[in-house]
Amino acid sequence: MSEPRIIVAVDTPGSDAALNVARQLDPRLCRLKVGKEAFVVCGPRLVEEFHGLGFEVFLDLKFHDIPNTVAAACSAAAKLGVWMVNVHASGGKAMLLAAREAINATGAGRTKLIAVTVLTSLTDAALQEVGVQGDVDQQVRRLAGLTKSCELDGVVCSAREAPMLRDAIASPFVLVTPGIRLPMAARDDQVRVVTPADAVRAGADYLVIGRPITAAVSPRVALEEFNSMIQKENNP
Repeated sequence: MSEPRIIVAVDTPGSDAALNVARQLDPRLCRLKVGKEAFVVCGPRLVEEFHGLGFEVFLDLKFHDIPNTVAAACSAAAKLGVWMVNVHASGGKAMLLAAREAINATGAGRTKLIAVTVLTSLTDAALQEVGVQGDVDQQVRRLAGLTKSCELDGVVCSAREAPMLRDAIASPFVLVTPGIRLPMAARDDQVRVVTPADAVRAGADYLVIGRPITAAVSPRVALEEFNSMIQKENNP
């Protein structure tokens, strides 16, 4: 079986709810994402419990601080044994290099380090409000290029930007895409959303999917449905 391409965002406010969802899923079919709310409420113990269920974990805390602080946080994440951790590319070159060095020193190549380019909730107008020159695509290209130059493993981006990035930066630089929804599904708080088939065609390596799986009547059935869509796209 090939490695899982789906990362399920288990963004629940407590460990009991998170573990209830995780137990309905299959670690052969997905990895799990632990975000800010879950980590603040549950702490590292939740990551350890997910590991105990056989899941690899993407620690989605989007570190963005001075280089030394981010390096220390990345080192702690690698020691926790997470599969992937992320930082904000907008933290700058010195911060990205410090994060990379910390992961190399403590992760022994096991923990992937990726950077967030532009959050999928942001629009051109929102970027202008915070003084960014240019549109979303320009900022995504700029930050992805910086990330690549600092030898990180990849970026988080919208699947709508993935073809542009894949043309500019070849594999094994990975593209992790949130905002995945079924056709006609609710967008929730995401602005730039796509379907699983769209994301795969766009060149995404990993797809982050939250509520369409975790809030489903049967999370396992929903996960299998998403995986089936990806497999059909890979093997038409």
